[in-house]
Amino acid sequence: MFPKSKRRTRHQVEAGAMADIAFLLLIFFLVTTTIIQEGGLQVRLPAYLPAPVQPLPDRNVLSVKINAGNQLLVEQELLPVDRLAEQVRRFIQNPDQLPNLPSSPRSAVITLQHDRGTSYEAYLAVYNQLLKGYHDIWEEVAQSKYGHAYKQLSPQEQKKVRSAFPLVISESEPVEF
Repeated sequence: MFPKSKRRTRHQVEAGAMADIAFLLLIFFLVTTTIIQEGGLQVRLPAYLPAPVQPLPDRNVLSVKINAGNQLLVEQELLPVDRLAEQVRRFIQNPDQLPNLPSSPRSAVITLQHDRGTSYEAYLAVYNQLLKGYHDIWEEVAQSKYGHAYKQLSPQEQKKVRSAFPLVISESEPVEF
């Protein structure tokens, strides 16, 4: 019969082509994948001033603190978070010209301090209420002075409103209350 051949051919996979395909797939996934960017608070930091900071009169400062139990303390008194915007408006505008509140909205400063144990959600809720207080004031001034919503004003008009009622929030390092 026929003699059997002792040599068998080995089947091999081309490794060079596999490496090329793997490299192309890697590039494809790197290019098409979107990287998640974490959103944060849009806060503009003040310019650095080497001169010492002058202390402010107590009447010009509204103290807002959040303790580890996520309780809001405004001027050392408990306050529900949903009433903070109203308190901010009253403090900044001082409609009754009270002697213990700022004489001018330009001199009003809000200090925000939180505990190290404060939850991020509670901090954001308080910060949003502070901003809401300012935005409510700006909206009210825009309606009374220009007869339009604040967002419909020109950039120059918006700047005038913001300069009359500047947003000044001073944040300090977290502490343990």
